Amino acid sequence: MELKNKTVLVTGSTDGVGRVVAERLGAAGARVLVHGRDEARGKAAVATIEAKGGKAELLVADLASLVEVRRLAEAVRARTDRLDILINNAGVGTGGQGAKRQVSADGYELRFAVNYLAGFLLTSELLALLKASAPARIVNVASAGQQAIDFDDAMLTHGYSGVRAYCQSKLAQILFTIDLAEQLKGTGVTVNALHPASYMDTTMVRQAGITPWSSVETGADAILNLAASPALEGRSGLYFDGQRESRADAQAYDEKARRQLRVLSFELTGQPSSTSREQHS
Repeated sequence: MELKNKTVLVTGSTDGVGRVVAERLGAAGARVLVHGRDEARGKAAVATIEAKGGKAELLVADLASLVEVRRLAEAVRARTDRLDILINNAGVGTGGQGAKRQVSADGYELRFAVNYLAGFLLTSELLALLKASAPARIVNVASAGQQAIDFDDAMLTHGYSGVRAYCQSKLAQILFTIDLAEQLKGTGVTVNALHPASYMDTTMVRQAGITPWSSVETGADAILNLAASPALEGRSGLYFDGQRESRADAQAYDEKARRQLRVLSFELTGQPSSTSREQHS
């Protein structure tokens, strides 16, 4: 995909691999909508892109709040009449050893809320814009760390661990990717997910007490491959390990599980089923 003059939203792009992706997109001539929670870091990211001749704008939102997710979508629609690429990259890590269960502003398990539900809602809110910009692409930055969702206790009120919460939320992203790809057939909008690289040198990894052994540049290469490679044109519903097409946890390919997640997601985000049918038709 020719990136010059394309409009791209990258969530979580004020730090880590998201910031590298945003900077590379800016250098390639794209208009980058930079997103983050911290305004100062966001302004610094925008300044870096602009200093190299790129175009960037900052959108501040805390994805632990569904109200702010909707506000972010509104801000995107107000800023641009097209969206060529959406990269759902923002996330919360495992929290390291002994991580305590936390909840979002809406009372949902925090990792599920930020890593999965925010991206689900943001994508739903921006689908009309993406369809109007077709051919367009959605990239969900997931992980090789995956654990089947327990639909009897999706919010992990029993037997909580940060690792389990993280792995469940990342697999949810992949179920969503495959489900959405089916619904977007014929629209010109594709959606794929990936594990960018293992234990990249990011704040998230260091906070978990892990010594990084991959670079953010390697992860950025993998994300940009899905965002812009001509080889991915028209291909959708796939999971990649780095730049190699791979297979996710078996639950991702279970149609019943995907349907359960879809119903749960619309319920948790307060979207009526009629809206979901209209948005995904």
